[in-house]
Amino acid sequence: MTKSDIKFTIGLDDNKHPETIHWQAQDSGMDGIKEAKAMMISLWDKKDASTLRIDLWTKEMMVEEMQHFYYEMLMSMADTYQNATNDGDNANELRAFAKKYGHRVNVLK
Repeated sequence: MTKSDIKFTIGLDDNKHPETIHWQAQDSGMDGIKEAKAMMISLWDKKDASTLRIDLWTKEMMVEEMQHFYYEMLMSMADTYQNATNDGDNANELRAFAKKYGHRVNVLK
């Protein structure tokens, strides 16, 4: 079995709020450490059959950027759902919701 590591380094202020987010992944196709303003990680816990989440964003993340981030995450979740389940109808429902959201928050014109 081959392994691939993904590493996140979070810089915290005195109140333990994220100031910096850096990441790197061996097989990402990108060299070196990359900086991010926000991250959302969801993991399905095998034993408990429940979702574990890590949602972090830096103080630099503007509301407009967060709205754009959510729009792209919703579209990405629809793609992942379709690839994992082969359920195009419900994936398209998720995409339609994402587009409605995108228009509502002016990510889409």
